[in-house]
Amino acid sequence: MSAVGFHQLVHLSDTHILPGGRLLDGRVDTASGLRAAVGCILALNPAPLGVLITGDLVEAGTPQSYAHLKALLSPLDLPVWLMPGNHDDRGALRAAFPEHPWLTGDGNAGFIQYTADLPGLRLVTLDTVVPGAGHGALCGERLAWLDRTLAQAPDTPTLLAMHHPPFATHIGHMDEMALLEGAGAFAAIVARHAQVERIVCGHIHRSVQRRLAHTVALTVPSTAHQITLAIGDAPGSYTLEPPGLALHVWSTGADLVTHLLPTGRYPGPFPFD
Repeated sequence: MSAVGFHQLVHLSDTHILPGGRLLDGRVDTASGLRAAVGCILALNPAPLGVLITGDLVEAGTPQSYAHLKALLSPLDLPVWLMPGNHDDRGALRAAFPEHPWLTGDGNAGFIQYTADLPGLRLVTLDTVVPGAGHGALCGERLAWLDRTLAQAPDTPTLLAMHHPPFATHIGHMDEMALLEGAGAFAAIVARHAQVERIVCGHIHRSVQRRLAHTVALTVPSTAHQITLAIGDAPGSYTLEPPGLALHVWSTGADLVTHLLPTGRYPGPFPFD
């Protein structure tokens, strides 16, 4: 147990870093967005146990982009658990972070999926990437790995992380790039493992929550740009709404609570009278 009686894990997603000096779409300064998130993390008191980033780490999976990402994350003297999204390249990601042993996986045909033991909580990450495609998939091999991995610690509260959310958001163009293979089998596996306390995802660039089996699945905002909230079949677009991050807090793991924080600077705090 920490000295304050609880633990914290920061959750970022969809950082979309480009090589230094470049703007996404000529408009979005994704590097400044990540710098603001890192500043927010460094200001947390007490410090979190680490940082989880659920994919789309870079805009295009080039060595230059990952080198810039690494530089932007360098002020963090914390474990950083990286995961690939549909904009990432597994090989380039591994090459850029050779000091991160979890990126090597554990013999899963090149997938980047792994576990990490935190105080009172187990982190399990699942690779949903289809190389060259925007949508996600869970093949039989990845689903079998998940089932085996969850079965190894049935009594340990578990945070399950993936890039593509395993549910429809009703944002039509994003649902066309959803987890298009294996979602039903995934839900059945989760239903068999009652220790899964939360399923956390990225990809949607918004905060969205839904019940799945006995637990809650959620997505978090991007540290850069947000997908426009347009329910139905509206054309895809993005906004420069405030970026954000999630803070997962627990004491035993079974009491996991998730907070959303904007990453900009705002007036306050002001004491109550």
